[in-house]
Amino acid sequence: MSIDRDGRDGNGKPGGRERFRPVDHPNDHFLLTTVVGSYPKPGWLTDVRERHEADGDAVTDDEWTEAVDDASRLITGEHERAGLDVVCDGEMRREEMVEFFARRIGGYEFKGPVKVWGHNYFDKPSVVSEVSYDEPWLREEYEFTADVAERPVKVPITGPYTLATWSFDEVYDDDGALAYALADLINEEVSGLVAAGARYIQIDEPALATTPEDHAIVGECLERIVAGLPDDVRLCLHVCYGDYSQICPEIDDYPIDEFDVELANGDYEQLDVFADADFEHDLGLGVVDAHTPTVEPVAEIEANIRQGLTVVPPEQLTVSPDCGLKILPREVAYAKLENMARAARNVEADLDSGEIDPDALRAEGP
Repeated sequence: MSIDRDGRDGNGKPGGRERFRPVDHPNDHFLLTTVVGSYPKPGWLTDVRERHEADGDAVTDDEWTEAVDDASRLITGEHERAGLDVVCDGEMRREEMVEFFARRIGGYEFKGPVKVWGHNYFDKPSVVSEVSYDEPWLREEYEFTADVAERPVKVPITGPYTLATWSFDEVYDDDGALAYALADLINEEVSGLVAAGARYIQIDEPALATTPEDHAIVGECLERIVAGLPDDVRLCLHVCYGDYSQICPEIDDYPIDEFDVELANGDYEQLDVFADADFEHDLGLGVVDAHTPTVEPVAEIEANIRQGLTVVPPEQLTVSPDCGLKILPREVAYAKLENMARAARNVEADLDSGEIDPDALRAEGP
């Protein structure tokens, strides 16, 4: 049985995943379906953004706000139409996962792009003074999305360790010191989001995949982030790619409810990492590949979901794409989500009927 940070179970009590079950859910079993975060933007939004940034007279601030609100409304509805239980707006107000936050955190400056690979450049920020929380970062995004959505809304936030290690640091002694300072700011931001009604927060830490030896820093950052939060806030940690065995079993002690991983892209070769009996978090399992434009058939996604059931029981399994879908064509991203939601409902029906025996699957293992 899934146990949340507050010690309550996953069967509908406060803090559990059952509160995200739609009222008209067709099956007794419930596999929570959601997205990781980013989603392809409508082409017209990119055009309006570029015109707004190039000439504020050509596209005014009010016109830009109207455009991004329209995109947020559109994509939130698209996620609901695909059948997801928990949605977001696909990060329509964001462009890059570090730059977006660095432009809103006091102490950061931008000094120009750096070349990262090939002909690709990253506008890598620099920390030039102590970081500070000057204004809410995501309150407008969350409140608008929650207002237009009919289903619960998840809020993805780039984690403090990634914000620290993917920046130039001219102030702090090391990445850990900067990450801790940023974690305190994220705690302030999350507290504001929770006050506004948010109950599902995702912390994205892709940098942990490349430096797994810093798992203790990430754990301390998470402790700071959850400090003072209500028990019913669901906290998810997303770490895409990498060798998960390098951060397990250490993540078992993280103050999180869900650990979200990218495994479909690697044909579930690392799934056995989570077969350890000490792994008590919910497992957010990637069941469609975010890196290929091929739309997985429903039957293939059902098989991927069953892979997850070899390591955790149904009440601990969350179903999602491997990662954000922003690099895919929009029609492909939507088809993946639609097939994913349908596959989850089919697996639930098979669990209800007894065609799938989850205890036998876990006994057999991955």
